[in-house]
Amino acid sequence: MLSFYDTRRRAVVPFEPLVAGRVSMYVCGPTVYDVPHAGHARTAFTFDMIRRYLQWRGYEVVFVSNITDIDDKIIARAAETATTEPELANRYKQAYVNQMDRFGILPPDHQPHATGYVQQMIDLVGDLHRKGAAYAIEGKGVYFSVAAHGRYGDLIGRTPEELRQGAGARVEVDDDKKDPLDFALWKAAKPGEPAWDSPWGPGRPGWHIECVAMAVDLLGATFDIHGGGDDLAFPHHQNEVAEAEGAGLGFARHWIHGAMLNVNGEKMAKSLGNFTTLSDLLDACDPQVLRLLMLQTHYRTVMELSDEALEGAAGALDRLGAWYRRAAASGLDRSPPPDADAVARFTAAMDDDFATPAALAVVFEAVRKANAALDTGDTDQAATAHSTVSHLTTALGLAPTGHDQSEDTPLASATQELVAERDRARAAKDFATADRIRDQLAAEGIVLEDTPKGTIWRKT
Repeated sequence: MLSFYDTRRRAVVPFEPLVAGRVSMYVCGPTVYDVPHAGHARTAFTFDMIRRYLQWRGYEVVFVSNITDIDDKIIARAAETATTEPELANRYKQAYVNQMDRFGILPPDHQPHATGYVQQMIDLVGDLHRKGAAYAIEGKGVYFSVAAHGRYGDLIGRTPEELRQGAGARVEVDDDKKDPLDFALWKAAKPGEPAWDSPWGPGRPGWHIECVAMAVDLLGATFDIHGGGDDLAFPHHQNEVAEAEGAGLGFARHWIHGAMLNVNGEKMAKSLGNFTTLSDLLDACDPQVLRLLMLQTHYRTVMELSDEALEGAAGALDRLGAWYRRAAASGLDRSPPPDADAVARFTAAMDDDFATPAALAVVFEAVRKANAALDTGDTDQAATAHSTVSHLTTALGLAPTGHDQSEDTPLASATQELVAERDRARAAKDFATADRIRDQLAAEGIVLEDTPKGTIWRKT
């Protein structure tokens, strides 16, 4: 049975969806005031991996991930760059969408923009105000009263007093609030800022109320999974819980949080000079290499992003791609049923809190068996192993090259002659010359592979 770590329960728990065979899932998307970075990629990958696996397991998944297109950071960046908030948000939203597509992240079924749900947010704030869970401060807006939520802090296992002592910069300081932990539901308009009319005067929504309104509108008052990076657990997700439950909503039945990443051993941050944009990262490495690297690290474990780690993942992906090319060159198909034992072990690993490192081990074991079978001429076993590898990599979103590039990309005539010369040397058992030519071509970015059907090549 599928189980995963539920942040609020602080335990691995069995998953039973609200509606049999169907999963409703909300994942916090970006605040679009800058280009996406490697940290955004890690979070997006985590929930893409979970979504793909749930679909592979046969669930119908409704996946919602929002765009926060109005926020303090957007307003500040628009002022710095002498542009409007909508123009800035649209520019960086498009950058995010483009880079996630480039990375191979499936687009959400619904991608709501906060500015399209302001009325729903106003209605929700009004409901909380009528129920005594919120109060207005003249000239500042409407605030949620943490005292009205008896379970505040339970998402992350902290008491309100502990949070008051350790919240630091993550909690807005304002002496007019009844409690330092109280937070804005509706912010009164300031000169020059975007504003909407409301019962409390012109203003704009607070960050946390945005996600509650969008999630409930698209998935219903109660849904299966809410996810995001673990940096959002407090205060963002804790405040969402307080708002939703204060309004009498069931909200998320399960909470999943993914860990962040380190760049060369340090937490990624602009101040440390290791702020890696996703665009630069994907320019430097194959998106599939980055995906495989993330699969090698459990989603709740901090991931190390370094040249060495990327090189290791590239080598692993190359082994996988080499098998696909060998299978294609040998004429193997993927029609036989996959090996039931391998599928069972893969499923057991993924059902255990999405243990992708263990699941990958099953994949590469199948690759080893496939190569060994082909070495001995057992094409039936090789075909079964090939079907197994294809079936399991689909669940993980891995798609290594499945054919040699000579099928559709011609080589320069001089390079073609070198390949032919090497073939003649091998036929004459002049392996020194053959190895010299292989090394020469490798230095030029051409990798040769010897197959029963002759030499195939690919560019690195």
